[in-house]
Amino acid sequence: MNKSLDPDIVKRLEQLEEKFRNSGQDLGSYLDGLLHDRYLTYWDYIHLDTLLSLQIPRTHFPDEEIFITYHQITELYFKLIIHEMKQIVDDKLQTAAFFIEKLNRINRYFDVLTDSFDIMIKGMDKEQFLKYRMSLLPASGFQSVQFRMIEVYATPLCNLVNNKERSNYSEKEPLEETYEHLYWKFGATETETGEKTLTLKQFEYRYTPRLMRIANQVQHSTVYHSFKNLPETEQNNATLIAAMRTFDANVNINWCLVHLKAAYRYLNKKGDNAVKATGGTNWKQFLPPTFQNVSFFPSLWTQDELANWGKKWVEDLVNTSN
Repeated sequence: MNKSLDPDIVKRLEQLEEKFRNSGQDLGSYLDGLLHDRYLTYWDYIHLDTLLSLQIPRTHFPDEEIFITYHQITELYFKLIIHEMKQIVDDKLQTAAFFIEKLNRINRYFDVLTDSFDIMIKGMDKEQFLKYRMSLLPASGFQSVQFRMIEVYATPLCNLVNNKERSNYSEKEPLEETYEHLYWKFGATETETGEKTLTLKQFEYRYTPRLMRIANQVQHSTVYHSFKNLPETEQNNATLIAAMRTFDANVNINWCLVHLKAAYRYLNKKGDNAVKATGGTNWKQFLPPTFQNVSFFPSLWTQDELANWGKKWVEDLVNTSN
């Protein structure tokens, strides 16, 4: 068949030839590959069969399928959040518009996570949960390294030191020393003995090198640093400040509180008694944001706001649960 090619097709072929000229192969080789390549399907593109094979409950209780699936969904959202945070950290243009776009995406992801947490709070049978959770010891959502990565990308490590010691730390201290005093380590330590729980020991062994590598990479370029490095006119953008505050509250208040609400649903007993979390921590002492008082961007809040960090929500929850 002798048919002249559409000029637009010819132009595109010339552009492809230019693109592949320096690859060590000519355009014809790539066209051969395209000719023999299979058509792409949806299930191949997202690896659907593999994805659906990853839910492997450890017990026969039906609702464990809900538990494991929702946690996997959560980790995929965390991956998207980190993807956006890396772009903020790597941004060299220093514009509020780019910052806002990425933060709005992050906040939408967290909105979905917090809004969907009723799957965990209301979507499982309590008696089933209290039984199958014992097969998960000492695994815990505490061991989500991606959540810790979000924290490290967001703010200097000194802002993540446990509340009782935070005033003793600044960005001047070595990262390795500051890392040893982070709030979540304090939350996974036995109060009476000072001994680290097995949950914490496992996590540190697996992930400390990775977290320290990231902390060193972003030591002066976290999201908070990136905000402070914006030109002053960009820093004062009201929409940007609102997005920063929303992100801070989403992670350090709202996300903690939906976990606290779930804990009250499944682990709370009347009075001061509480079933311990699978990681061995007393969740009543660890989950309330007013106890940890962690803020990624403390300069964007008033002292009164920081002093009452999530307090009213927690008081309302306790009053309605007892």
